[in-house]
Amino acid sequence: MTSAAVEILGLGLGILGWVGVIVACGLPMWQVSAFIGGNIVVAQTIWEGLWMSCAVQSTGQMQCKVYDSILALPPEVQAGRALTVIVALLGLVALLVTVVGAQCTNCIRPGKMKSRIVIAGGAVYILCGVLVLIPLCWFANIVISDFYDPSVPSSKKREMGAALYIGWAATALLLFGGCLICCCSCSQRDETSFPVKYSAPRRPTSNGEYDKKNYV
Repeated sequence: MTSAAVEILGLGLGILGWVGVIVACGLPMWQVSAFIGGNIVVAQTIWEGLWMSCAVQSTGQMQCKVYDSILALPPEVQAGRALTVIVALLGLVALLVTVVGAQCTNCIRPGKMKSRIVIAGGAVYILCGVLVLIPLCWFANIVISDFYDPSVPSSKKREMGAALYIGWAATALLLFGGCLICCCSCSQRDETSFPVKYSAPRRPTSNGEYDKKNYV
């Protein structure tokens, strides 16, 4: 597989990861009701996300309510909001930077500057993966801690929702795609950094022998 194909593959993975982060950010299923003990048969299921909470009735009817106050939210929700929005914006920046410096585009002339721009785009994708991993692991730690805490009532216990798994998958895509872009650009930069030396052609002298100064 050529370096250009690897670069396109990394860009595609980065875009999929970026879209996955946006989907996970909007889903209200960061934590869901846990059915344990006497809480197996319930009339409704609670979904809680970054922006709203939803109550799903046993009949299939769903009612959602957007959080009223930002300052009254738990710190993990506030941090999750801020970091996912930042990642969504940085993902767009990484996409534009990578496309500008990609080998398949002619926005910039081939050279060291073009490789550096692509490396910067890959680094931004890696940064996005690291940033979005913070709220995901934070939420997962709180959910697991409350689940095994005997002082928390069974009705208040939660389980990890689908949005966390989508976010982790998106994180893996962002990290892997960014690493592919950076590695491909670094290898291309190393290949073009070696100077090319030419030796003068050897010309025979009048007596038919080669002059020693023509040897390199």
